[in-house]
Amino acid sequence: MKKTQSSLKIIPLGGSEEVGRNCTVFEYANEIIVLDLGLDFPTEETPGVDYIIPNIDYLKKNKNKIKAIVISHGHLDHIGAIPYLISEIDFPPIYGLPLTIGLIRERLEEFGLEKKVKLKTINLDSTLKFKNFSLSFFHVNHNIPDSVGVVFKTPVGSLVHTGDFKIDLTPTDQKPIDLEKIKKIGEEGVLVLFSDSTNATEPGSTLSEKKVAEMIDQLFSQIKGRIIFTTFSTLISRIQEVIKSAEKYHRRVAIVGLAMEKTIRVALNLGYLKVKPETIIWPQKIKKISDEKIVILASGSQGIESSALARISSGKHQLVKIKKGDTVIFSSSPIPGNERAVHNLMNLLVDQGAKVIYEPLFGIHASGHASQEDLKMIISLIKPRYFVPAYGEHYMFAAHAELAKEVGIPQENIFILNNGDCLEIDKNKNAKIIKNKVKSEAILVDGLGIGDVKHVVLRDRKTLAEAGIFVIILLADRKRRNVNNLEIISRGFVFLKESEKLINETKKKIKKIAQKYLKTKAKIIDWEPLKTKLRNQISDYLFSKTGRRPMVLPLIIEI
Repeated sequence: MKKTQSSLKIIPLGGSEEVGRNCTVFEYANEIIVLDLGLDFPTEETPGVDYIIPNIDYLKKNKNKIKAIVISHGHLDHIGAIPYLISEIDFPPIYGLPLTIGLIRERLEEFGLEKKVKLKTINLDSTLKFKNFSLSFFHVNHNIPDSVGVVFKTPVGSLVHTGDFKIDLTPTDQKPIDLEKIKKIGEEGVLVLFSDSTNATEPGSTLSEKKVAEMIDQLFSQIKGRIIFTTFSTLISRIQEVIKSAEKYHRRVAIVGLAMEKTIRVALNLGYLKVKPETIIWPQKIKKISDEKIVILASGSQGIESSALARISSGKHQLVKIKKGDTVIFSSSPIPGNERAVHNLMNLLVDQGAKVIYEPLFGIHASGHASQEDLKMIISLIKPRYFVPAYGEHYMFAAHAELAKEVGIPQENIFILNNGDCLEIDKNKNAKIIKNKVKSEAILVDGLGIGDVKHVVLRDRKTLAEAGIFVIILLADRKRRNVNNLEIISRGFVFLKESEKLINETKKKIKKIAQKYLKTKAKIIDWEPLKTKLRNQISDYLFSKTGRRPMVLPLIIEI
């Protein structure tokens, strides 16, 4: 490849301060390759938000440079933002292995974009060649088939990104990770390694999917009543084991939940799931089959309010009701921030008579991410000059950096990036984080709105949730300069009937503030100054009396 005076830039737009929202920009001269375009899920800090997606202002400004979006695998934290953002960067081609492309196509169809997006299927032997980049791929294990690591050959040297991975030498539905190819890549010389950090704090090696399959089989052999099994909707390897054990013990499988249905449909159509024709039944037929002959495969392992399992646990699902004797198996671990929602879900299920089996006690889940010994092995095989922890929070990055130092990477050659940081590598292979930070604040998806929920809106939502609202309805006479009537509405702050003294005292203070404003103003042009005074002074007054500061909304009606 022709060398120029340009430097290579690597910019994470997401995934470098959280587990999710993964998106990384690789730029050289007039070409950009984007690795992944995923979403993150809301937490307690983002009430009312559906999804969190990367800020791609930098890509929009440079969309003429974008040659490809390469997707490492089909999980939503790597593909979920595509329908929301692809039109803003003029629909560059998207590359991925067959299952990954199938899942992307399914998601694009929901948005009516499947005919506009150029989806290009690759395989493990494919090479994507551009003027300044040549991309090749290697197989890694994850908890979804068709997961790959990517090798970027550039004018300044070779870069390797592992994508999400673990080392599994006994997987159930795919080949083991290709350690021979990874070793060969390392022997050819690697300038920078970007490696999955999600499990960098976990000692030892990650549990093989085979062990989980054995536990599923054991549980299915022992449970006599109805089984409700939940896991991540895209965890196809686990879904296959559920189907396999169900067939072994002569159980039919009912799929409940839109996300689970869509994933299974794509996997079946592409041959990534093996199912006997009679195994899967419509949810409407659940009542016609005896309890010991049914498995209900439900989406909602993370406690999302609108999910199938959440509706089942609250008694709102039309077709599935919890009854005594049910066993609910959680084959997943909570995404950081979702712990409380998952625990609440379990409580509701137990309260209705179900037995709950969950991962920490029964080992019914295996992470899709490499633990410490596996991470050190990859660094040792790749032997990079520079090391960059990827995909995770900063405490994970710090732990991964320590592992890199243990296997011989010097401290000065390890870079921990924030979202929006730019790692620049010049023609002499010198790397540094440059000062010019790229805009990377998260974009919030709320219903049909993308990016219209700002931090001030979230602040207001949290205030409403924590302290409630206090509405002042004031009837004011501009000519007579008098307050004719005053009403108070309180929601989530105090119960009016039990707080009569506080409300009466507050009304007196409101009238005093309003009368003073009306009397002292020679000419009243608008009511905004009075609203501001009421908002600030009544907020302070209520805080002094209750220790809580509700959202105060003054409404002035002129008569």
